[in-house]
Amino acid sequence: MNRNVFVTAARGWIGTPYIHQASVKGAGCDCLGLVRGIWRETIGTEPEAIPPYSRDWSEPQGDEALFRAALRHMRRKPLDDEAPGDVLLFRMRAGSVAKHLGLQAGVGMRASFIHAYSGHGVIESALSLPWRRRIAARFALPTETN
Repeated sequence: MNRNVFVTAARGWIGTPYIHQASVKGAGCDCLGLVRGIWRETIGTEPEAIPPYSRDWSEPQGDEALFRAALRHMRRKPLDDEAPGDVLLFRMRAGSVAKHLGLQAGVGMRASFIHAYSGHGVIESALSLPWRRRIAARFALPTETN
């Protein structure tokens, strides 16, 4: 499977409103819901049921639940091994749990990523230095379909 299929799928979600815990193209999603929707469109059935989660993503407990889930279902990559279709996991503040996801769209001088962002919905943003500093991990989605 060509990894650009993930970028094409993600761009199809642009304009979807931000709704916490949702994952319905055009109707609403959050950052995890966006990745879940891309997974369903390109790979197949989601690999596990997603339990309800709070907006703070277990931050008070310091629980890296999202990071662990990503490790269960995707291949971790070096941070500098950029490719279109990579899933990016961000820490929104230094020392906090990683709780924001996006999908890398452009690389190099035009590096960008697609994410569902509170107050904005699904957008494509430049992968600027402030965003790059927040990347906690980079993952490759599986390319086998089920």
